[in-house]
Amino acid sequence: KLYRIKPETVTVGLAVELFLRSSRMATSLEKASVKITWLGHAAFLIQHGDFTVAIDPWFGNPKFPKDVEVGKVDAILISHGHFDHVGDTVDLAKKHGSKVFCIHEITKFLAKQGVPEDQIVGLNKGGTVEVGGGFKATMVNAVHSGACGGADLEIGGDPAGWVLHAHNGHVVYHTGDTDVFGDMKIVDDMHRPDIVLMCIGGHYTMGPAGAAYALDHFLKSAKIIVPMHYGTFPALAGKPQEVIAAVKRKDVNVSPLAPGEQLSLGGRSVTDLF
Repeated sequence: KLYRIKPETVTVGLAVELFLRSSRMATSLEKASVKITWLGHAAFLIQHGDFTVAIDPWFGNPKFPKDVEVGKVDAILISHGHFDHVGDTVDLAKKHGSKVFCIHEITKFLAKQGVPEDQIVGLNKGGTVEVGGGFKATMVNAVHSGACGGADLEIGGDPAGWVLHAHNGHVVYHTGDTDVFGDMKIVDDMHRPDIVLMCIGGHYTMGPAGAAYALDHFLKSAKIIVPMHYGTFPALAGKPQEVIAAVKRKDVNVSPLAPGEQLSLGGRSVTDLF
């Protein structure tokens, strides 16, 4: 809230109170910071303090930044069972004791790969889980295919996206692999994501035209778009500049990150700090 204060009404006590409030707000904003790092393809780290969430952690992807060393991963969100999204989940879970959140069918695949069952949380679309570190995640729909493994595919359930609610008011929507679909409006209506990690590469997912259509017609709450799932292979030919050129809205910022680059998000609403 903003208050208009007449100078003649300011007392020493009020000045001290305003100073203390501003100091608390600055401290709270620093503590509230959430950091998003793109690691190439669909892989992201989302961090608050010492707590790290990895989404689709394929750290062997061709765009993975070689100068980045990933520390402890506390939780993993998997969008679907394809190898380029399950990625390094098994090794990370075994090394760090990470909790893994995924659709039910993928839990069976992970258990067979040696991930302890008490670290695996299976759920389905519409389900919401407490991830830790002040994060809450809801599994939402995606239009794609789903299977686990490499050459010999196993049942992997449906593909999904994730909506991650951060403690500081930001809502991050990782679309997973998907085409544009009308129910993105339901995601927007129910969750109001202001940050969208959005596939744009085409061929296996929507391309720039589909991404722009989704932003113009369905994801009206989105303010910052981080493109993903492009440039990994020649077939993923969509480019962020094409999204920028195609989108009609003036209140959305398409913000491509270089692999390893970080986006830092302070508190979404400072009024919540008083």
